Amino acid sequence: MIEGELTPRQIVAELDKYIIGQDNAKRAVAVALRNRARRRMIPEDLRDEVIPKNILMIGPTGVGKTEIARRLANLANAPFIKIEATKFTEVGYVGRDVESMVRDLVDSAYHMVEEELLEEVWEEAERRAEERLLDALAGQGGVEPPPPAQQPAALLLTDNGDPASELDQQRQRTEQQRQQAARVRQFTERRLKGHELEEVEVDIDIEENNWQTMQVFSGAGLEEMGFNMQDMLGNMFPPKKTSKRMTVAEARKVLTYQEAERLVDQQEVAREALERVEESAIVFLDEIDKIAGREGGHGPEVSREGVQRDILPIIEGSTVVTKYGPVDTSHILFIAAGAFHVAKPSDLIPELQGRFPIRVELESLTEEDFRRILIEPENSLVKQYTALLRTEGIELEFTEEGRQEIARLAQQVNGSTENIGARRLYTMMEKLLEKLSFEAPEIGDQKVTIDEAYILDQLKSVVEDQDLSRYML
Repeated sequence: MIEGELTPRQIVAELDKYIIGQDNAKRAVAVALRNRARRRMIPEDLRDEVIPKNILMIGPTGVGKTEIARRLANLANAPFIKIEATKFTEVGYVGRDVESMVRDLVDSAYHMVEEELLEEVWEEAERRAEERLLDALAGQGGVEPPPPAQQPAALLLTDNGDPASELDQQRQRTEQQRQQAARVRQFTERRLKGHELEEVEVDIDIEENNWQTMQVFSGAGLEEMGFNMQDMLGNMFPPKKTSKRMTVAEARKVLTYQEAERLVDQQEVAREALERVEESAIVFLDEIDKIAGREGGHGPEVSREGVQRDILPIIEGSTVVTKYGPVDTSHILFIAAGAFHVAKPSDLIPELQGRFPIRVELESLTEEDFRRILIEPENSLVKQYTALLRTEGIELEFTEEGRQEIARLAQQVNGSTENIGARRLYTMMEKLLEKLSFEAPEIGDQKVTIDEAYILDQLKSVVEDQDLSRYML
């Protein structure tokens, strides 16, 4: 039994919280994710032979292809990148190198791991930052003795009542000053921890990395050849310390982040990032239908098959050199998607077709789907707009008839103009609540009911005018 991993049924249930319908696609990605957990449990000699079963999603825009892949990556806490295949065909075939998708993926994984490790050391970083703030506010707790010329003679006595020597007097004065400084430090520490000094200004030393000024010299080409300019030139341009004056509240944030970065081992971050990419990364390759097709035509069309053949080694499994180290792409899960209105999956080169053995067709959204999308997901549009306008004191209430009417109009506009799927709801909701959102600060606290009459009043003229709806909705 695999412990600590979601079952396919649980994965589908989690996806259901944000995506309506498309059960076949959800089941396919759930099985693909579960197979990764299964692969980690089998003997090592067989583990490398088990390759991910890449998925090809076929369906119109706005039905949830990207959202399914993105939510899946979040569930698995896996490095994720979305990239359009058309990026590699722009301006003929002099666009981005196909391997750049892997480098972008590694960068994403690096930042993900870095954030996790920063969070782990954050408490210790806050403690160290407070110590640095205390040093800046109250000093180190010790002071130098005053010059002999300023010391009054024979002011101090020994335990026997005899006048103390000049050296003893200096020592006693130094001890008194140290005690005074310690008391000042303790008093300052109490006020600092009680957040009584948040608005007090303090001078702190901040490290400024000169690497940012050298970005112009790096260029894309050196990174694509695997050179890390920051490592090569880091010793030539060490961090420079500058003193800045800011409030204690601002300084605490800056110093905490500085200390957290010091506590995190950057080499460990890079190693973990590379391992995650190789074992659990997900690449969502969108608009793959736009590169389907054979040689022929003019301009960018000529490069379509060339792009497919360049993508093929990445999907089959190859080693890509990145600035953090080489990456083997053999076990990265690729999810490709496309509408395939004009081209067909069979128009892809046979080798590429073979690398996407699992194909799922996503269904076009119905009026009932639109109604459910409005209210059921945890991030539904009704919940979003209700929360936004509540900040202005306006309480929105959507009636059942109102939600049904929005869904009906969305389906109608999609049928009469361009079908953009669930994205039509964004344009309709924005247009529906445009006047209310604009006047909200002046209206004051009140309850607004969004019913069928309100919706028709705001949208009827736009929806009925085909030319106007084409531009407005």
